[in-house]
This record gives sequence, C-alpha cells and structure tokens, in this order.
Amino acid sequence: MEFLTALAAFLAAHLIPASPGLRARLIAAMGRKAYLAAYSALSLVLLGWLVAAAQRAETVWLWEPAPWQWHVPFVAMPFAAFLLVAGLAQPNPLSISLRSGPEPGPVAAVTRHPVLWAFLVWAASHIPPNGTLVALLLFGTMAAFSLAGFVLLDVKARRRLGAERWHALSAGTSVVPFAALVSGRADRRSLRALVLPALAAAALYVWFVVQGHALLIGPDPLAGLAAMR
Repeated sequence: MEFLTALAAFLAAHLIPASPGLRARLIAAMGRKAYLAAYSALSLVLLGWLVAAAQRAETVWLWEPAPWQWHVPFVAMPFAAFLLVAGLAQPNPLSISLRSGPEPGPVAAVTRHPVLWAFLVWAASHIPPNGTLVALLLFGTMAAFSLAGFVLLDVKARRRLGAERWHALSAGTSVVPFAALVSGRADRRSLRALVLPALAAAALYVWFVVQGHALLIGPDPLAGLAAMR
C-alpha cells in the first residue's frame, strides 16, 4: 500500500500541475525560477519516497535474473545521462528544461524531448534486471508516463507558442532521436556544442555507477553485475 500510495502521489504531482491554468497561476504567484525550483524539489522528494517504498515492498518475482539483463542499463544509461544533463541545462521552449529561452538549444537537434527520453530510457532499461512485480509497476509506469509526455508536451507547447511559432521551432527537431539529423532537417554543426554536456554526463554516469547508485538508492550495480557472471 505504501508503494501504491507513493506512486499515486508522484503521478499526481506531475499530472495536476500540468493543467495550463494552474501552472500559469503558480508561475505568476511564485515566479518561473522559484516555481521550477520548488517543483524540482518536490519531484525529487516524491521520487525518493517512491524508490524507498519500492524497496520495502513485498518481493514477488515474475522472472529469474539472467546475466544479459544486467548489461542493459549499463549500455543504455550513458545515453540517458547525456539527454538528461543536456536537456535540463539548455533552453527548450518545446519541452522540459531548467533554463528559459526563445530558441531550443543544440540538444533539440537530437530530439526535442531529451528529458522525457532520458526518463524513458532509464525506466525501460531497468525493467529486465529487476524481475519483480513492484519493479515492473514502477518502471513500467514511468516508461508509459514518459511516452504520454511526448504527445502532451507537444500539445501544450503548440497551444502556448501558437501553431506558426511551434512549427518554426520544431522544424529542425524530431521526437524520435536523431531522426531530424538523419533527414537533414537539423544542422549537424550544432552537435559541437554538445561536447561539454556529454563530458558532464559521462562524469555523472561514472560517479553514479561507482558510488552514487549505492549511496542514493541502495543496490550496488557493479556488485550485482559481478554476482551475475
């Protein structure tokens, strides 16, 4: 029950403020930076509660762990870390970002929803090595939530910016990663500006694998990988 309550609270905290009227009133009352800071803090607190509640929940195995399953997040998470760091650090009026600006940053050439893709990759890659009912509910819900966000954020951005402005800003982007680059709609030269976010994401990933995951979440991914050999 604690896990289901934490999951419901986390989803409610992200669905209720998504209402355009409520979000606009909160930003008007608090200011954009204060609103984003408070919203980010609340999200982190609820996410921490959700993870802790998942660890305390009863273990019901749905499939037996296999060595290949543990390699999935190790391969996928560097890309997720890059999208998260670059997506939050660069302005993006088309999607989620901690910075405001009239034009999308260079990461939009990769995808116009980098933060959502980061959460989707994180959630989906953690399903194979965690074969319990609670893990499937947790990561499956997060993955579905991220997928729904692609549509919802496009609708919100189009409404906020206007159809003409939205089409102009999104012309060089794509929902599917790298699709705009492959089709030639995005400028490949803009990728040079992503070197610094990529380095920062690499450092974050290494720290999280070596220490951060065990420190903040509990399980040691390196120990788990070694045990599965």
